[in-house]
Amino acid sequence: MNARPLRIDAHMHLWDLTVSEYNWLGPQFGELNTSWSADQGERELRQAGLDGAILVQAEDSRVDTQFMLDVADLNDWVFGVVGWISLESTDAASADLDRWSRNPKFSGIRHLVNDDPRDDFLDLPEVRASLALVAERGLTFDVHDAWPRHLDRASRLASALPQLTVVLDHLAKPPREQEGFVPWKRGVKRFAERENTVGKLSSLSRTSTPPTADALREVFDFALESFGADRLMYGGDWPMTVLAGGYEPTWTAISTLISELSPTEQHAILGGTAHRVYAVRAN
Repeated sequence: MNARPLRIDAHMHLWDLTVSEYNWLGPQFGELNTSWSADQGERELRQAGLDGAILVQAEDSRVDTQFMLDVADLNDWVFGVVGWISLESTDAASADLDRWSRNPKFSGIRHLVNDDPRDDFLDLPEVRASLALVAERGLTFDVHDAWPRHLDRASRLASALPQLTVVLDHLAKPPREQEGFVPWKRGVKRFAERENTVGKLSSLSRTSTPPTADALREVFDFALESFGADRLMYGGDWPMTVLAGGYEPTWTAISTLISELSPTEQHAILGGTAHRVYAVRAN
């Protein structure tokens, strides 16, 4: 009898304020402005009935990436790590890739483009050249909060580097204001036309209140139509979700929508896509 397929949260953060500063954090984030441990993360996953998670960088630093890889070494439920490399020099990028790739759980990279003041970051020749090195190693590139400044550039990047898998975190963050919703949909649709792109069903709520299935349905259905289930993956985005009620309401809302799909589609979104995209090696 075959074992149940792995159920994977493709987007979880951990950070330790004694390890690094995480300068984007501050008192304005309320209860989020503290350290979040592997034990806490595992507890949230177990309560949701999930087997493991992909850890995603929360700071553009080698310290943060090393911290996540150290956590991964100690915790079997960490199936992969999306870390950071210096993209503005191919020499530095190559050295970082050599260092991180010694750990088999290193799955891909992300740069906090939304926090970078340069609108053209993804168009820079040196960044493109470094991302080509990422692709050569079979690793992925997650794009952080792409709407509105970076979504079209992410599409151009995917076209320019068809061998690179480009992951759209949080579906580029659907805008809360209605006037931005249609342009956002157009941008995501263009992005999804590239076969080397993947969408992440994480942080889809357009309000600051705990999400419900009904509130997420329009965005969820649009994502399914645009990418198809085999290019979508669930991400809890914990602990960011503590700002909207915690892990449980987010998981309940999205899992309700996923449960309405076929078994094949459910498997893809709840683990199959993440397993393939991040080359998960868990048994």
